[in-house]
Amino acid sequence: MARRSSAPPSPLPQRDGVDPVRVRLPAGGPGATVGEHLRARLAAGPGVIDAMFAAGAIVGADGRPVDPQTPYRAGLHVWFHRELPAEEPVPFPVEVVYRDEHIVVADKPHFLATTPRGRHVAETALARLRRDLGIPALTAAHRLDRLTAGLVLFTVRPEERGAYQTLFRDRRVVKEYEAVAPHDPALELPRVVRSRLVKERGSLTAREVEGEPNAVSRVELTRRRGGLGRYRLLPETGQTHQLRVHLCALGVPILWDPLYPVVTPPAAPDDFSRPLQLLARVLRFTDPVTGRRHEFRSGRELEGFPS
Repeated sequence: MARRSSAPPSPLPQRDGVDPVRVRLPAGGPGATVGEHLRARLAAGPGVIDAMFAAGAIVGADGRPVDPQTPYRAGLHVWFHRELPAEEPVPFPVEVVYRDEHIVVADKPHFLATTPRGRHVAETALARLRRDLGIPALTAAHRLDRLTAGLVLFTVRPEERGAYQTLFRDRRVVKEYEAVAPHDPALELPRVVRSRLVKERGSLTAREVEGEPNAVSRVELTRRRGGLGRYRLLPETGQTHQLRVHLCALGVPILWDPLYPVVTPPAAPDDFSRPLQLLARVLRFTDPVTGRRHEFRSGRELEGFPS
């Protein structure tokens, strides 16, 4: 099988820590010209694409503006900066726990997305760190849900990103989470939960189905106070919403979870009053580049069950 050629480097710089959008024209795409193709392909309002062409905002690999009448050619790349959505600033800092020439480990607050996605673009941990640390090539080796706080590993050098991503793919990173949820004295813990999770495109939630387990979590109760418990969670796999689904299935859904057991109406963009009580507390791994043994701990506390 022929190896797919890599994309040419972007001719546009980042803006506010956000990469420009790259569009590759596929074989058999709609339109006879670049302009016709982008009007048909991109979800933009009437006249938006034409205005971008007129302003010279859509460029080719040489950095020069592309004429919308350029004949369509499969494999051609164009770049442009998206119009950033209006975002409510998340009023909590991203703390840098560790930094060297290879990696950055950050302690992400609740409500802040890890990487640009959907309506969260500039207000993300990645964009903030690129701006604050002056590392435009910074990338995330993995992600945390926007509502989950805690440790995230970022890579400094693009050529080393794959080595760190492989750690997570091959389950060579020990991840320890902490959660606050109701305490059920009848629930026997510790235990290992195994199930098969699926999350369909467009669905807000994941669900358990019959079949070979693809999600494994160890659940331990570390403290209890009144009707609440503090739980130590050790996921062996990394399925979307895995810990949230597993605790919910045990009858102890995580405190202030807006999706499990029921989906609640979204909070106002400026409402930061009920953070999901889930924290990525520990990351432990051997650095694949330097060979150093790392263990990092989040300094954050879950306000639903403070120390």
